[in-house]
Amino acid sequence: MLPGPSGGDPFGIIMFGLGILPGVSGGGELHPERPYFDDVSPRNVTTLIGQSAVLRCRAKHIGNRTVSWMRKRDLHILTSHIFTYTGDARFSVLHPEPSDDWDLKIDYVQLRDAGVYECQINTEPKINMAVKNESHTPATPAPPRSSVAVANIWGSQEVIVMKGSTLALTCSVNIQSSPPSSASISWYHGNSVLDFDSPRGGISLETEKTESGTTSKLLVTKADLTDSGNYSCVPNNAQPASVTVHVLLGEEKPAAMQTSSGAASYLSSQLSCAIFAYVLSSMACR
Repeated sequence: MLPGPSGGDPFGIIMFGLGILPGVSGGGELHPERPYFDDVSPRNVTTLIGQSAVLRCRAKHIGNRTVSWMRKRDLHILTSHIFTYTGDARFSVLHPEPSDDWDLKIDYVQLRDAGVYECQINTEPKINMAVKNESHTPATPAPPRSSVAVANIWGSQEVIVMKGSTLALTCSVNIQSSPPSSASISWYHGNSVLDFDSPRGGISLETEKTESGTTSKLLVTKADLTDSGNYSCVPNNAQPASVTVHVLLGEEKPAAMQTSSGAASYLSSQLSCAIFAYVLSSMACR
């Protein structure tokens, strides 16, 4: 069992270690016509949270066979050949033609990316190479959050979407930490971090970093009633921001809007009664 992430420090370090599973030999011991892993890359890759990690896999003599990457904890196929099979856009495969490299790239590495990954070749029997990462707490404490920098979620603090449509929330932080690549933004629904690989599916994140700051766009497709609630944008270098999301059925309105509409209806009826009384009094005086 892998040790769990310690501390949850946003500036923690993830270390990736490569090793061939039992029964898989190095390149020199295999028949030259059979596929094998050319184990020449470093066995360990260390990455700061928020940076990109590249897990190396060099497959020789694969012929018409396919190289895939799988996440061991949930047996989720992340890539197959040059295609990506996950809604988390941070994952991609690097395969410059005509090389033998089939590297898995993870952008904006998070603590939840800890675990075991396998690079596989669909031979019979299948051969694979395991990649394991471990999180480490840095020796020096992370700097405190700035009391000046504040995240901002664009638009109103009350967001209304219809059931089945797409919920889009954009959060920006107009400040950069040092180094800039260490800046990261997490999204919460209530008290839980959004899981891009949950069975619900349809959740994705687009992050852009510029000299002026960081922008993160959250997309939730096919919104359901259970997607209602509080959404928080939590940067590691600024104060968080929150909005309340209402997912509605048809013409349904949240309580706050119903109260406002009811008050307007009451005023309208009172005005109509006053006009009617004035007309009656005018006719009686003639």
